[in-house]
Amino acid sequence: MKTKKEIVDNWLPRYTGTKLDEFGDYVILVNFSNYVRLFAKWHGVEVKGESRSMLSATAGRITIINFGMGSPNAGTIIDLLTAIMPKACVFLGKCGGLKTKKNKVGDLILPIAAIRGEGTSNDYLPPEVPALPAFALQKAISTTIREYDSDYWTGTVYTTNKRVWEHRKDFKRYLKSLRPIAIDMETATIFIAAFKNKIPAGALLLVSDMPMIPEGVKTDKSDATVTKNFAERHLRIGIDSLHQLINGSLTVKHLRF
Repeated sequence: MKTKKEIVDNWLPRYTGTKLDEFGDYVILVNFSNYVRLFAKWHGVEVKGESRSMLSATAGRITIINFGMGSPNAGTIIDLLTAIMPKACVFLGKCGGLKTKKNKVGDLILPIAAIRGEGTSNDYLPPEVPALPAFALQKAISTTIREYDSDYWTGTVYTTNKRVWEHRKDFKRYLKSLRPIAIDMETATIFIAAFKNKIPAGALLLVSDMPMIPEGVKTDKSDATVTKNFAERHLRIGIDSLHQLINGSLTVKHLRF
């Protein structure tokens, strides 16, 4: 029987097209290939894995990976990253804003916790374990956002395993009762899987739609507008947050895993 290490040592390069010794020790996780291509363009590096499941690019000590969408993929990439055990991992994802009187498209959400509504995280730790980011990593992201003269909302994100729910009144009532600030499909899984695997992880989410109201449901046109207006800032903040840790020689592995 193969060990977990034997599996992930083989699968991480197979999925990403990047050899183990070519990965940086800081990782950015995204859902979008354009983020990987922008990263590669800004740093003058090659995009790898064009024929694989997960596009990747590495510049210096930072590797960016597009792992796909949804909680199973989120859990998979965290498991695979145990092959290199990065010093920090930041998820840059899009989310739906749930506070219609406060949120707007383009806002940044810095989650302090995530509600485990996706199910995947139950395969890592019992439901009683809260899904939390590495505090020092979130602090670095917060500082970087301020340096960009930007602001952010903070609060709890609800992570679901169901993509098409905007038509369901019962689910919307349920979300309101829980009082999360946003909804996505990956954050809770990343936090729990990273905690289980002893990888410091954080997240910065970009509000791409307002799904609680009919006119706020995401469309191809609205998503293209969000990408055009806000994606570059989102990615640059993620990159600079990791550079802050690298240049300051700061550790974010403060948790007793």
